[in-house]
Amino acid sequence: MYIEWTERAAGKIADKLEGQKGHLQLKYDTEGCGCVVSGVTALWLVDEVEEGTEKVETNGIPLFVEKSKMIFLDESMKIDFVPEANSFQLKSPNQILNPRMSFFNKM
Repeated sequence: MYIEWTERAAGKIADKLEGQKGHLQLKYDTEGCGCVVSGVTALWLVDEVEEGTEKVETNGIPLFVEKSKMIFLDESMKIDFVPEANSFQLKSPNQILNPRMSFFNKM
């Protein structure tokens, strides 16, 4: 799996982190969705990497993804930031996985 950070997204995540220590995780959250295939992706800043996560290849900013949820994601994706929506966007060459992806500081 490869995830590319656009310049806008990398700049925005750097602003949100502002020197905080922690790990970024692309979380496939299924809580309240009713079914595991109805999950929603979000960016989480966490103290410790959860068991069962794997560091994925990126073009810069380290990112972890749950191994068991990789099946719901594409092999090649891009994280962008959309200023008009004030949110991140997760997309692949085939689809937009989340047009308004949130960032949560879980520390």
